[in-house]
Amino acid sequence: MSGLLCYCRPGFEPDLAAELTERAAGVHVAGYAQTNRGDGYVLFHSDNGPSLTSELPFRELIFARQKMMLLAELRDLDPTDRITPIFEVLAGRGRHGELMVEHPESDEGKQLAGLARSFGNALRPALRKRGFLSQKDETRFPRLHVFFVSGTHAYIAQSVVGDSAPWAMGIPRLRTHADAPSRSALKLEEAFMALLTERERNARIKPGMRAVDLGAAPGGWTWVLTREHMRVVAVDNGPMQADLMETGLVDHHRVDGFRYQPVGAVDWMVCDMVEQPRKVAERMATWFREGWCRNAVFNLKLPMKKRWQETLLALDLFANNAGEHENLVIRARQLYHDREEITVYASVD
Repeated sequence: MSGLLCYCRPGFEPDLAAELTERAAGVHVAGYAQTNRGDGYVLFHSDNGPSLTSELPFRELIFARQKMMLLAELRDLDPTDRITPIFEVLAGRGRHGELMVEHPESDEGKQLAGLARSFGNALRPALRKRGFLSQKDETRFPRLHVFFVSGTHAYIAQSVVGDSAPWAMGIPRLRTHADAPSRSALKLEEAFMALLTERERNARIKPGMRAVDLGAAPGGWTWVLTREHMRVVAVDNGPMQADLMETGLVDHHRVDGFRYQPVGAVDWMVCDMVEQPRKVAERMATWFREGWCRNAVFNLKLPMKKRWQETLLALDLFANNAGEHENLVIRARQLYHDREEITVYASVD
């Protein structure tokens, strides 16, 4: 078996399948996608599996939470001995640095969480004893993934550190903060974690920076920025959380986010306004074309159908209208805390 195994948000399998198919065709690699709506994962079969893995870098995939090279499919597993078939798959494949035993995020898949946890506890020492797994997590080796879709059916795959998500199931574990004005704060926290490298975070998120939050109320994203000790102009006709305003770091402007213009360039602009994706993309492009910001995170709310096609149109519109920048960076992904949307990071720093 050769190809890719990718996780995604349940319900977005057709969009990930369309993305993988189009991107593979773009690098002249033949293959086909296999999936069922609601499963939370997509298989992309190709005789050129290793080549496809390198030609489709994870950082460029939008609807994938995780990207792995598929090694084998194990059906009709004996519940009394699921380990021996895995040993047979791994024979001659070298060592792995970390083990992740996972399951789909679908409603049915979540029922496998207990099995994944207990099986991982049993498999990990067995792999180390046989030399298939390093004695401690080592990033110089690929990760090994055992992905259960039922108690007797699993896929074996591996991911390359640096070309995949570092979290189990591709989901960062963020803690909900009781004092955050809204749950949307998690989206911006995840965007900083997933779309920026550690080096970029250290260089581009600093105390004293100036930021604008378009569509800010009640203040979830503003709250995240103030926790980084930034000074924020919160733009929204709605009310902001009172505690947030008492920080002394927030200036609330009750105006339309699509018409607001900053006084001088700011370090960050963030936007979570609910509007058609192309309208948002066009306004975000104006901010970069006019030099109003150096970094931005914004959401694009997607339609119910043809979401991959709409994503391409919106991102192309943004890129083509953001002005002449030699070093314009654009990264987009459907984050775990997103719903019917994707999150975009852009920078000219």
